[in-house]
Amino acid sequence: MATLSYGLQQSLDGYVDHMMLGPPGPAVFRHYIERLGTLAGCLYGRRTYEIMRYWDEDQPDWDAPEREFAAVWRTRRKWVVSHTDAPVGPNASLIGQDIAIAVRALKADLVGQIEVAGPELAGHLTGLGLIDTYRLNFRPLVLGGGTPFFAGPTPPLRVVASDILGDDMVSLTYALA
Repeated sequence: MATLSYGLQQSLDGYVDHMMLGPPGPAVFRHYIERLGTLAGCLYGRRTYEIMRYWDEDQPDWDAPEREFAAVWRTRRKWVVSHTDAPVGPNASLIGQDIAIAVRALKADLVGQIEVAGPELAGHLTGLGLIDTYRLNFRPLVLGGGTPFFAGPTPPLRVVASDILGDDMVSLTYALA
């Protein structure tokens, strides 16, 4: 049985914004490459998926770690939760209406961890009780606004792990209490 894990980079004041937070340092990027390689797949909200589609096509200015990340990302299975019928890219499937049923089926049919990305999607899945762990990856910035990591009520949580990633990120992993 698979588990769902929601994790994103965020500011110290709890906001997620890939443009404002900027790219992670080399050690953190290496962590993301290695983590991605262990996942059974990725579950995205439409907007987050569109951001991640950046990795579908090689860019001439990429360095070796970026090419490696793209290669691993392209091999991962992806599911995109969307109310539109907009097409999805390679290794991706669209989940439309019955999100709870589809996600429960993924958890039952797969083994390993499925990463959830997108605050609104994570908020919906939290409300359904489907997320098993939360990874809060803090960068030393205060944004003062934007999209909050938790898009709804925070479930009761307990710390199960903490890690220092590189020189600019602390990762706290929580499970349901």
